[in-house]
Amino acid sequence: MDVILPALTEGVDKATVTYWYYKVGEKVNEKDDLVELSTDKATFNLPAPASGTLSKIFISEGDVAQVGDALGTIE
Repeated sequence: MDVILPALTEGVDKATVTYWYYKVGEKVNEKDDLVELSTDKATFNLPAPASGTLSKIFISEGDVAQVGDALGTIE
């Protein structure tokens, strides 16, 4: 399952990945904080959409993602 950057507040269409709470290969639980993101207006945590293993990270810390982009994959 891909971890997708959801729609944000009006007028905000991108966010910077500031911190991944897990490394590739680690087990995650649904609703645990997975990744911290920041926009011009706020910093927030995105919870894991499912339990499993974080198998890929597509957007690294410090990189910018657009709404709808896959940040990583949980298998």
